Amino acid sequence: MDTRFYLSIFPLEALIASQLPPERFGQYMATGRKNGSYEKLVFAEIEGGFGNYFDWKHAEEKCVRHEDGEPKHSLWMSVYRTLENVPLSALKELYLTTNDGRSLRLEPNEFQKPDVDRKYWVYQELCPVRPLVVSAYDPVTFSQHMTYKDVKVAVPKIAFCDLKVIDLNNLEDTGNVGTVYDTNIEHLKACIASVTSAEVKKVKNVERSRTESFGYQTINSGIYIGEGRSVVEYRLPSLDEIRMNHFEWGRSAMVL
Repeated sequence: MDTRFYLSIFPLEALIASQLPPERFGQYMATGRKNGSYEKLVFAEIEGGFGNYFDWKHAEEKCVRHEDGEPKHSLWMSVYRTLENVPLSALKELYLTTNDGRSLRLEPNEFQKPDVDRKYWVYQELCPVRPLVVSAYDPVTFSQHMTYKDVKVAVPKIAFCDLKVIDLNNLEDTGNVGTVYDTNIEHLKACIASVTSAEVKKVKNVERSRTESFGYQTINSGIYIGEGRSVVEYRLPSLDEIRMNHFEWGRSAMVL
């Protein structure tokens, strides 16, 4: 059985070798076998063998079947500076796994700018940092801003998703989108006003960390992994497509 390599970007940053196919790997990682853990997981399969930061030889030697023939479930290869050392060209499909182990597979694509211009975006950064932010930048420009090497505070690569935006003019009819940010609406309004004004600052932290409330039902278009203006987009299917083809995942993810 061939060894596969999985880049976890949420809730932890890691590279893990496994002999399990992606859906079984997601189920194993989300539900566990002995430790009783139940948590969502966002990970991408990658093409291994590149560079010298990761010990591919170690994975080849240790990621082997058990004596009883059972495949190796996980061999941890990295938990530090992992995303920055994975080239975008190595990224394959992304999987959104629910806390009961159901996975939705998303194909990698180049970012497609939406037809309608938006005045602001709400982003949940997922890896390697995790603030909830408001920005006037679209995903490509936001990626460029966050990974720009000549600024004092930047990251080499970034994974993030855009969130559904609350209709601030109709707060009584927000539905699930109200879970994006409902702690301090006035603070959210102030952040939006800041990035949409004539001021230079176009990115504003709403909260330094809010991942405990992050849910797949709050994702608007998809998840992005970017380095500069090079962005891999994993677009979420429409609700109709989820209802038709991924119903059990949609129910588990509270999307339906």
